Amino acid sequence: MDVAVLGAEQLGRAIAQVCAIAGHDVRFYGDEANDVMDAIDAIERRLPADVDTGDRLSGTTGREGAISGADIVVETTTTDATALQAEFADIESDIDRETLVVPAASGVSVTAAAAGLRHPDRAVGLRFCDPPDAALVEVVVAEQTSQESCDRARSFVEGLERVPVVVRDAPGVVSTRVALALEAEAMRLVDDEVAGVEAVDEVLERGFDHASGPLVQADRAGLDNRLETLETLHAELGDRFAPPEILRDLVAAGNTGGPSGAGFYVWENGEPTEPALPAPEIPRGDRTPDDPANE
Repeated sequence: MDVAVLGAEQLGRAIAQVCAIAGHDVRFYGDEANDVMDAIDAIERRLPADVDTGDRLSGTTGREGAISGADIVVETTTTDATALQAEFADIESDIDRETLVVPAASGVSVTAAAAGLRHPDRAVGLRFCDPPDAALVEVVVAEQTSQESCDRARSFVEGLERVPVVVRDAPGVVSTRVALALEAEAMRLVDDEVAGVEAVDEVLERGFDHASGPLVQADRAGLDNRLETLETLHAELGDRFAPPEILRDLVAAGNTGGPSGAGFYVWENGEPTEPALPAPEIPRGDRTPDDPANE
C-alpha cells in the first residue's frame, strides 16, 4: 500500500515509522527539505535492525508528488478545521477517488474537516495513541464517513499490527478524554496536598498496573500541550475538564515537563529523575496506644 504522510514532525515521523515497518511504501511531505531528510534519518535510526525499508521510505517538498497514486493520505500537522477544509479541497484534485483522506492530529473535528471534500465519505480519522509504541489506534468516524471507508481504515490499522477501536467523532475522542481526566485529577491531588507526585503515580503504576503514572505521562506530553487541550475541552464539555491551578502555575513558570527539563518531575536525557515538587507533610498524631489521653 502507498501511504502519503503530510508533516515531518514528531507525529508524522512516528506514523511513517509504523507504516514502514509494516511494509508499506511511505512518502513524506514537508515544507523544508532539511526537515524531510532529518525525519527520514530519524526514522531509519529507530527501525529494528532486521527491518530494511529499501526504497520504501522517501521524502519530498512537493505535495503533489507525495500524494499522487497514494492509497491513503495522512495529514498530521493541521488542527484548525477551516484550514483543513481548504487543504483537503486542494488535495482531492490530485488523488484517486478511492484514496482515504485521514486527519491524524489530535483535537481536530473529522466531520468539519471532511466538509472540504467533494467526496466526504472518504474521510476517516486515525488517532495513534502514543506512537509508535502503543498497540491501539482509534478509528474516528465522521458523520460523512462511509461504511466502506471505515472498514478500509480498520483493515489498514490491523495491517500495522495495531488494534483498531471505532469511535464517533467527538471533542477529544476517547483516549484523550480518559487520559486527561485522570491526569487532571492526579494534579488536583498534588495541589490539594493529599499526596506527593511519586505517591500519586505509584498508586496507578502498582495498584492498577499502569505502565506510567498520570503525572509522568503529562510531563512527557508537555504540560503546555496538556493545558491547551484541557482549555479546549473545558470550553466544549464543561467544568469537568477545567485545568487545575497547579498546571496553570507550572506552565506560567515555564516548567512544561519533559521538553523543558522540569514539570512535576525533573527530567534528564528524556527520563524523569526525581519529583520537582516537594511531598506534602502529612500530619501524624504523637500519642501511643497506652497514652492516658486516649482513655
